[in-house]
Amino acid sequence: MTIRRVVPDLRTDDMARSRAFYRELGFEEVMDLGWVVTLASPSNPTAQVLLFAPNDEEPHPDMSVEVDDVDAAHAAMVAAGAEIVYALRDEPWGVRRFFVRDPNGKIVNVVSHR
Repeated sequence: MTIRRVVPDLRTDDMARSRAFYRELGFEEVMDLGWVVTLASPSNPTAQVLLFAPNDEEPHPDMSVEVDDVDAAHAAMVAAGAEIVYALRDEPWGVRRFFVRDPNGKIVNVVSHR
């Protein structure tokens, strides 16, 4: 299994202000779904930050790890006895993912693009 990128997932109550802050640092928007925005470095596209508006519908990840084979990552986490807090599934925006809790209580979004 190959790790392609690791991205901090930051909750924001003010998306416009957060976007402006990270743009001033040199990031550019590469995805905007309204409730979630990804900003990336123009010189290193895998250097990213993800901003999302909190909701009560699902757990909130603290970071995302993009892997080449999310099914293999899921199987490894299940075999290790890790707590899966958001079941493996295909999302309508083109990713397959699950959330797992790390030993420190942080939630990791493990994801692959379809």
